[in-house]
Amino acid sequence: MIPFHDLWPILVGWAIAVGSPGPAVLAIVGAAMGGGRGNGLALAIGVWVGSLIWAVVAGLGLSAAMLAHVWLITALRYAGAAYLLFLALKSARVALSKGEARVRAVQEPLRLSWLRGFTIHLTNPKAILFWGSLYAVIIPPGSEPIALLQVGASCLAVSFAVMCLMALAFSTRIIARGYLNAHRVFEAAFAALFGYAALKVLTAKVVA
Repeated sequence: MIPFHDLWPILVGWAIAVGSPGPAVLAIVGAAMGGGRGNGLALAIGVWVGSLIWAVVAGLGLSAAMLAHVWLITALRYAGAAYLLFLALKSARVALSKGEARVRAVQEPLRLSWLRGFTIHLTNPKAILFWGSLYAVIIPPGSEPIALLQVGASCLAVSFAVMCLMALAFSTRIIARGYLNAHRVFEAAFAALFGYAALKVLTAKVVA
Protein backbone atom coordinates (compact mmCIF):
# COMPACT_ATOMS: atom_id res chain seq x y z
CA MET A 1 0.00 0.00 0.00
CA ILE A 2 1.12 3.56 -0.75
CA PRO A 3 0.78 5.90 2.27
CA PHE A 4 -1.92 8.55 1.85
CA HIS A 5 0.55 11.39 2.42
CA ASP A 6 2.39 10.19 -0.69
CA LEU A 7 -0.80 9.53 -2.65
CA TRP A 8 -2.82 12.73 -2.15
CA PRO A 9 -0.47 15.08 -4.09
CA ILE A 10 -0.72 12.64 -7.00
CA LEU A 11 -4.52 12.72 -6.84
CA VAL A 12 -4.55 16.54 -6.78
CA GLY A 13 -2.36 16.64 -9.86
CA TRP A 14 -4.54 14.00 -11.48
CA ALA A 15 -7.69 16.06 -10.81
CA ILE A 16 -6.09 19.10 -12.45
CA ALA A 17 -5.04 17.00 -15.46
CA VAL A 18 -8.53 15.49 -15.83
CA GLY A 19 -10.18 18.92 -15.70
CA SER A 20 -7.77 20.58 -18.13
CA PRO A 21 -9.08 21.44 -21.62
CA GLY A 22 -9.01 18.52 -24.02
CA PRO A 23 -11.32 16.57 -26.34
CA ALA A 24 -13.15 14.78 -23.50
CA VAL A 25 -13.60 17.93 -21.40
CA LEU A 26 -14.81 19.92 -24.40
CA ALA A 27 -17.35 17.21 -25.21
CA ILE A 28 -18.63 17.09 -21.63
CA VAL A 29 -19.00 20.87 -21.47
CA GLY A 30 -20.77 20.99 -24.83
CA ALA A 31 -23.16 18.16 -23.96
CA ALA A 32 -23.99 19.63 -20.55
CA MET A 33 -24.62 23.15 -21.87
CA GLY A 34 -26.46 22.08 -24.98
CA GLY A 35 -28.36 19.05 -23.71
CA GLY A 36 -28.59 19.51 -19.98
CA ARG A 37 -27.60 17.50 -16.93
CA GLY A 38 -28.62 14.10 -18.32
CA ASN A 39 -26.62 14.35 -21.54
CA GLY A 40 -23.63 15.86 -19.75
CA LEU A 41 -23.53 13.10 -17.16
CA ALA A 42 -24.07 10.38 -19.78
CA LEU A 43 -21.16 11.66 -21.85
CA ALA A 44 -18.97 12.07 -18.76
CA ILE A 45 -19.66 8.47 -17.72
CA GLY A 46 -18.87 7.31 -21.26
CA VAL A 47 -15.49 9.05 -21.06
CA TRP A 48 -14.90 7.50 -17.63
CA VAL A 49 -15.67 3.98 -18.87
CA GLY A 50 -13.15 4.52 -21.68
CA SER A 51 -10.60 5.61 -19.08
CA LEU A 52 -11.42 2.53 -16.98
CA ILE A 53 -10.65 0.27 -19.93
CA TRP A 54 -7.32 1.97 -20.58
CA ALA A 55 -6.45 1.80 -16.87
CA VAL A 56 -7.08 -1.95 -16.82
CA VAL A 57 -5.20 -2.51 -20.08
CA ALA A 58 -2.19 -0.56 -18.81
CA GLY A 59 -2.39 -2.30 -15.42
CA LEU A 60 -2.25 -5.70 -17.09
CA GLY A 61 0.92 -4.67 -18.89
CA LEU A 62 -0.68 -4.67 -22.33
CA SER A 63 0.53 -1.14 -23.07
CA ALA A 64 3.98 -2.62 -23.77
CA ALA A 65 2.42 -5.03 -26.25
CA MET A 66 0.67 -2.15 -28.01
CA LEU A 67 3.93 -0.24 -28.24
CA ALA A 68 5.52 -3.32 -29.80
CA HIS A 69 2.85 -3.20 -32.52
CA VAL A 70 3.01 0.39 -33.65
CA TRP A 71 0.23 -0.13 -36.19
CA LEU A 72 -2.26 -0.37 -33.29
CA ILE A 73 -1.24 3.05 -32.04
CA THR A 74 -1.35 4.43 -35.57
CA ALA A 75 -4.83 3.02 -36.18
CA LEU A 76 -6.09 4.54 -32.95
CA ARG A 77 -4.45 7.84 -33.80
CA TYR A 78 -6.23 8.15 -37.16
CA ALA A 79 -9.55 6.90 -35.79
CA GLY A 80 -9.43 9.43 -32.96
CA ALA A 81 -8.43 12.30 -35.26
CA ALA A 82 -11.21 11.41 -37.71
CA TYR A 83 -13.81 11.40 -34.95
CA LEU A 84 -12.59 14.74 -33.58
CA LEU A 85 -12.78 16.23 -37.07
CA PHE A 86 -16.34 14.94 -37.36
CA LEU A 87 -17.22 16.72 -34.10
CA ALA A 88 -15.49 19.88 -35.34
CA LEU A 89 -17.52 19.88 -38.57
CA LYS A 90 -20.72 19.20 -36.65
CA SER A 91 -20.11 22.17 -34.35
CA ALA A 92 -19.13 24.37 -37.30
CA ARG A 93 -22.39 23.55 -39.06
CA VAL A 94 -24.38 24.59 -35.99
CA ALA A 95 -22.32 27.76 -35.62
CA LEU A 96 -23.07 28.73 -39.24
CA SER A 97 -26.76 27.90 -39.06
CA LYS A 98 -29.33 30.67 -38.68
CA GLY A 99 -31.79 28.74 -36.54
CA GLU A 100 -32.45 29.81 -32.98
CA ALA A 101 -31.24 27.66 -30.11
CA ARG A 102 -33.90 26.11 -27.93
CA VAL A 103 -33.83 25.10 -24.29
CA ARG A 104 -32.60 21.67 -25.31
CA ALA A 105 -30.13 22.64 -28.00
CA VAL A 106 -28.78 19.07 -28.16
CA GLN A 107 -31.50 16.52 -28.80
CA GLU A 108 -30.03 13.02 -28.59
CA PRO A 109 -30.68 9.86 -26.56
CA LEU A 110 -28.59 9.44 -23.44
CA ARG A 111 -27.08 6.26 -24.85
CA LEU A 112 -25.75 8.25 -27.81
CA SER A 113 -24.17 10.82 -25.48
CA TRP A 114 -22.59 7.95 -23.55
CA LEU A 115 -21.29 6.40 -26.76
CA ARG A 116 -19.81 9.72 -27.90
CA GLY A 117 -17.87 10.06 -24.65
CA PHE A 118 -16.74 6.45 -24.76
CA THR A 119 -15.60 6.76 -28.38
CA ILE A 120 -13.68 9.98 -27.77
CA HIS A 121 -11.62 8.46 -24.98
CA LEU A 122 -11.21 4.98 -26.36
CA THR A 123 -9.78 6.33 -29.64
CA ASN A 124 -7.18 8.44 -27.83
CA PRO A 125 -3.90 6.45 -27.97
CA LYS A 126 -2.27 8.83 -25.50
CA ALA A 127 -4.62 7.63 -22.76
CA ILE A 128 -3.06 4.18 -22.39
CA LEU A 129 0.43 5.68 -22.43
CA PHE A 130 -0.63 8.16 -19.77
CA TRP A 131 -1.93 5.37 -17.54
CA GLY A 132 1.16 3.27 -18.19
CA SER A 133 3.42 6.19 -17.28
CA LEU A 134 1.41 6.85 -14.12
CA TYR A 135 1.86 3.28 -12.93
CA ALA A 136 5.56 3.26 -13.84
CA VAL A 137 6.32 6.52 -12.03
CA ILE A 138 4.12 6.18 -8.95
CA ILE A 139 4.36 2.51 -8.05
CA PRO A 140 7.77 1.49 -6.66
CA PRO A 141 9.43 -1.57 -8.24
CA GLY A 142 8.60 -4.79 -6.45
CA SER A 143 5.35 -3.45 -4.97
CA GLU A 144 2.46 -5.79 -4.26
CA PRO A 145 -0.44 -5.86 -6.75
CA ILE A 146 -2.58 -4.06 -4.17
CA ALA A 147 -0.52 -0.89 -4.81
CA LEU A 148 -1.48 -1.02 -8.49
CA LEU A 149 -5.12 -1.45 -7.56
CA GLN A 150 -4.91 1.37 -5.02
CA VAL A 151 -3.46 3.89 -7.48
CA GLY A 152 -5.77 2.86 -10.31
CA ALA A 153 -8.93 2.90 -8.20
CA SER A 154 -8.04 6.22 -6.54
CA CYS A 155 -7.33 7.98 -9.85
CA LEU A 156 -10.48 6.53 -11.41
CA ALA A 157 -12.54 7.77 -8.45
CA VAL A 158 -11.07 11.26 -8.84
CA SER A 159 -11.74 11.17 -12.60
CA PHE A 160 -15.37 10.19 -12.03
CA ALA A 161 -15.90 12.98 -9.49
CA VAL A 162 -14.26 15.68 -11.62
CA MET A 163 -16.09 14.73 -14.83
CA CYS A 164 -19.49 14.49 -13.17
CA LEU A 165 -19.01 17.79 -11.32
CA MET A 166 -18.12 19.48 -14.59
CA ALA A 167 -21.23 18.05 -16.24
CA LEU A 168 -23.40 19.26 -13.34
CA ALA A 169 -21.79 22.71 -13.22
CA PHE A 170 -22.13 23.39 -16.95
CA SER A 171 -25.74 22.22 -17.00
CA THR A 172 -26.87 24.89 -14.50
CA ARG A 173 -29.50 27.36 -15.64
CA ILE A 174 -27.25 30.42 -15.65
CA ILE A 175 -24.60 28.74 -17.81
CA ALA A 176 -27.22 27.11 -20.02
CA ARG A 177 -28.86 30.52 -20.52
CA GLY A 178 -25.51 31.98 -21.50
CA TYR A 179 -25.07 29.13 -23.97
CA LEU A 180 -28.47 29.77 -25.53
CA ASN A 181 -27.74 33.46 -25.88
CA ALA A 182 -24.40 32.87 -27.56
CA HIS A 183 -24.67 29.31 -28.85
CA ARG A 184 -23.06 30.11 -32.21
CA VAL A 185 -20.01 31.55 -30.44
CA PHE A 186 -19.75 28.44 -28.27
CA GLU A 187 -20.15 26.10 -31.23
CA ALA A 188 -17.57 28.04 -33.26
CA ALA A 189 -15.15 27.73 -30.33
CA PHE A 190 -15.87 24.00 -30.05
CA ALA A 191 -15.29 23.58 -33.79
CA ALA A 192 -11.93 25.34 -33.57
CA LEU A 193 -10.85 23.46 -30.45
CA PHE A 194 -11.95 20.04 -31.72
CA GLY A 195 -10.13 20.74 -34.97
CA TYR A 196 -7.02 21.76 -33.05
CA ALA A 197 -7.29 18.62 -30.90
CA ALA A 198 -7.50 16.48 -34.04
CA LEU A 199 -4.36 18.15 -35.38
CA LYS A 200 -2.54 17.53 -32.10
CA VAL A 201 -3.54 13.85 -32.14
CA LEU A 202 -2.18 13.50 -35.68
CA THR A 203 1.08 15.32 -34.99
CA ALA A 204 1.83 14.39 -31.37
CA LYS A 205 4.66 11.94 -30.80
CA VAL A 206 3.02 9.20 -28.73
CA VAL A 207 5.69 6.54 -29.33
CA ALA A 208 9.31 7.20 -28.57
